[in-house]
Amino acid sequence: MLKMCVMKDPYLILSVSKSSGPDEIKVAYKKLARKYHPDLNPGNKIAEEKFKEVAHAFDLIGTAEAKAKFDRGETDEQKQQQYDDHVKNQGRNRGPSYSETQDQGGRYSHEYASGMDDDIFSSIFGRKKDSPGEDEIYQLEIDFLESVLGAQKTLTLPNGKKLQVQIPAGISTGMKLKFKGQGRPGRGSGSPGNAYIQINVKPSEQFKRDGNDIISEVPISFFEAMNGGEVEVDTVDGKVMLKVPPGVSTGTKLRIKGKGAGKENERGHHLALIKVVMPKDPPPGFKESIAQLEKEFNYNPRIFS
Repeated sequence: MLKMCVMKDPYLILSVSKSSGPDEIKVAYKKLARKYHPDLNPGNKIAEEKFKEVAHAFDLIGTAEAKAKFDRGETDEQKQQQYDDHVKNQGRNRGPSYSETQDQGGRYSHEYASGMDDDIFSSIFGRKKDSPGEDEIYQLEIDFLESVLGAQKTLTLPNGKKLQVQIPAGISTGMKLKFKGQGRPGRGSGSPGNAYIQINVKPSEQFKRDGNDIISEVPISFFEAMNGGEVEVDTVDGKVMLKVPPGVSTGTKLRIKGKGAGKENERGHHLALIKVVMPKDPPPGFKESIAQLEKEFNYNPRIFS
């Protein structure tokens, strides 16, 4: 018999309501994707199918744009369902079709499938049989250092295929990487769509990014601020020694050239944000010594601002 495709409700798959927003849907998707991910369930075919099902449901309603399209009934699968229902209803009215009577592969079975009324097909799908496949968008979360220096990641697609993703140095949240021909297959002789990997960069507690410059807070002592010296600073490339000029104040930014984000010859700089830190529990005699210095060398910092 002619096989009819019954579409599953993505809201039920992700256990969210139709009034749920993109953020709520994304949280539900991440929870289920983590539960059924093939890497965490090696050899588990049921988990693999669940993972594909969850990923596909997120594709349908995971963004505000995709959700609106689904709610309007404009996705390919919904149109396919309308088409299948139409064929099913026609079958009730006119009796057995060729495919129903030739279900063993008789000579009419393929002719029946290819001989559908093009006007009916076009009116339901709004397009010709030969048409390109739709693009797919996947989310990939990476660490801050991976975004700055670049990395190679492996992404498992809903169909089980593994995609090698080369993360270019300097990429930032929201950017998309294009993989030609890795989207949904085309119809008929239509070419497949493309896959887009949208990057989400996890924030770093140590580093902040401003364009291609990277900023980190560097605490120094009162004496280092007064006298200057060299202090060790963590950068994305490792530790470096930073020369601190005498008389530096909190809020001063000292530049370490070429230690920022970006391609090899286009990297930004590391900006060390100076923070002068006073001791919380000064040792005996410290306050007395400072008080004596204040009497001899007091100054008004507000006249320098």
